[in-house]
Amino acid sequence: MIRYGRTLAAGALLAAGLTAPAHAAPATTAAACSLRLGSVTTGGDHTVQTITAAPSASARIVGPKDLYPDGQAHLPTSVRTSFQPWDGLEQREGLVVLGVRMYSTSYFADATGTAVVPGTLKQTLIGGGWDDLHRYVELSHAAPGGIERSNVYTLINQFTDGLIARWTVTPSGWKYYTTFGGFGAVKTMVLIGQGSTYDTFLATTKGGALYTVKVPTGSGKPVVTKIRTSTWQGFETLIAEKCGNYGTLLLGIDKDTGAGYLYAVGHANGAATVIKGLGKVPTTFPAADSYFRYYNAGTVLAGA
Repeated sequence: MIRYGRTLAAGALLAAGLTAPAHAAPATTAAACSLRLGSVTTGGDHTVQTITAAPSASARIVGPKDLYPDGQAHLPTSVRTSFQPWDGLEQREGLVVLGVRMYSTSYFADATGTAVVPGTLKQTLIGGGWDDLHRYVELSHAAPGGIERSNVYTLINQFTDGLIARWTVTPSGWKYYTTFGGFGAVKTMVLIGQGSTYDTFLATTKGGALYTVKVPTGSGKPVVTKIRTSTWQGFETLIAEKCGNYGTLLLGIDKDTGAGYLYAVGHANGAATVIKGLGKVPTTFPAADSYFRYYNAGTVLAGA
């Protein structure tokens, strides 16, 4: 049951197939959209692959290799990238859990994108306690309206309830830890909207419903709004990228089958939200990988 906001419960959650309702969406906008998918392998490698709205998938490139110890890395956040055209290098930075400890990782990738420039890899310990109760984590770093801010969120299985926890990242560390209960029904979630005073996530429930969860970055409680009642329970991972001015290109990964399905999602508006199924992505998604999104520094998600 999701208890916050205008929607008070997940209700009668239906178990059905994977295909979301195929409502019409602005095809001309979605057709030009793509996302840069990354993952961490069990061998501690990064991968990169471009997924387009066709749908199509480029070859999966493995590298840089051996960034992390074998079998340790999981719960990666999105990775912010900055390309340097004068030397062909790309800076990449994000968070990842190694065992039960959270680290900040940054490095420069060489011109091939598959190797770390010697001497540039930095891993900074944030803190411990990141056990198996944590099912999702994301760092929202953006400057909507010119106001720069960073917040970290995680979804936690806490006893019989589920919590969304939030920190504010400051130059002196993570502060203002806040938790919101009532999210025990959530299976997975993904960031789709970054405002000056809130972050908005798409969240699926174990029964198949799809919601938006608008979490304030300051005081107040999350606002939960139902978008769909069923068919979304099959995805263990969601990846979202900005599509057009106010839309989202959404990838759902079913780790049981290794399949991925792509959707064009209009600006979130409750049950009136436009969702168009774009089809199955013609590639396989290894179940053992932990997936994330590479994004260009300065990108502000505006899907809600």
